[in-house]
Amino acid sequence: MILLIIINIVVWGLLHFLISYLCFIIPLHIFLKDLSIFKISRFEKKTQIWQRIFLVKRWKDHILDGSMIVNKSFDKRVLKGKNINVIMHFSAETKRAELTHWLLIPPAFLFFLWNPVWAGWINVLYAVFANVPFIIVQRYNRGRIERMISRVDV
Repeated sequence: MILLIIINIVVWGLLHFLISYLCFIIPLHIFLKDLSIFKISRFEKKTQIWQRIFLVKRWKDHILDGSMIVNKSFDKRVLKGKNINVIMHFSAETKRAELTHWLLIPPAFLFFLWNPVWAGWINVLYAVFANVPFIIVQRYNRGRIERMISRVDV
């Protein structure tokens, strides 16, 4: 049982590192595009759903940012300027972070290969609970950023 726990921790560590690295090396210009998978819906913007349902403002500043771990990554905790280029870069980095966290969920199903079914489901729950808060924060921030961009004269 202890060996299984160690294996799961090591595999998760490797998955986090590998997927994060692969997303980190995707050129920024890919995330500057308006890809439909990252589009913030009118419903999300108008109703501020993330704040209303999940009270994001209360806890978003308490979760880790990738820049705390990798020095070369973009620090999304604070917007560093109101220049349109900075704002667009910030928006692109929220897309990169969102993609990273979405991609960290599906590999959880691989854990059924060497774990008992109940432990496989624990790993799936871990993947969801460890990544969905980050996805919510990225979508919440990007909705706010898009409102800022719409106010800036480009």
